[in-house]
Amino acid sequence: MTFVLPGDVIPTATSQTSFGPGLAPLDTSNQAGPSRARGQFTSSTSSEGNSTESARVVATKAGTLVSSDGKGKKGGVWIESNSRRYTPASRDLVLGTIIARHADGYRVDIGSASMASLDALAFEGATKRSKPNLKVGTLIYARVSLASRDMEPELECFDPATGKSDGFGELKEGLVVDCSLQLCRRLLTPKNPLLPILASVIPFEIAIGLNGRIWFKSSSIDETIALQRVIQGIDDGSLAETKGELEKALKAYMA
Repeated sequence: MTFVLPGDVIPTATSQTSFGPGLAPLDTSNQAGPSRARGQFTSSTSSEGNSTESARVVATKAGTLVSSDGKGKKGGVWIESNSRRYTPASRDLVLGTIIARHADGYRVDIGSASMASLDALAFEGATKRSKPNLKVGTLIYARVSLASRDMEPELECFDPATGKSDGFGELKEGLVVDCSLQLCRRLLTPKNPLLPILASVIPFEIAIGLNGRIWFKSSSIDETIALQRVIQGIDDGSLAETKGELEKALKAYMA
């Protein structure tokens, strides 16, 4: 991992690399700077699928350059920082609260500088005659379909690859925990052991938003609150991220 500053040029890998928040493509045609400030994108490729040249990107914020091993799939590269304000990026998974309704959809609070919009048809199987009727205050799990610094972000509650909901949509009951953006991104990393450790003690449902929100639902209120306290302890550093320590904390909180 490497610490970078805004404006640092980061020559990276190939067409198999996916670039995330904190990185933008370097426009070498006119040296005018990055063509967009955030979002996820891949390096350009030729018609044969090979990289036409080494992907070159520029950092748009200070932080640690982090990469993940895609294991045959597209690996990811992004910048991790201590920011508490969420900046929407295309394809991010987010938890949001509906704050207003209008004829064509909803306005959603996702914790960013501006509210997000959610089209009433952006759900699995939704049509003009048959679409969800969500109330103000409803918690939803969604995917950022469009993110631009010049427009408010747009959301969708289905997987565009399959057309199915795949867990997106309204989240009922449960408990929402606010935590750091870094912890949410770590928990979504496939190799992260924290969630399997917690699930070995308490079975639960979970939805993790890259906007610093986590939703839990277990079979009892006591178990849900125990999970909340453990996650908050991990986030503030008061709990060690070891199997023994986490299991002991969960059992103590449920006692």
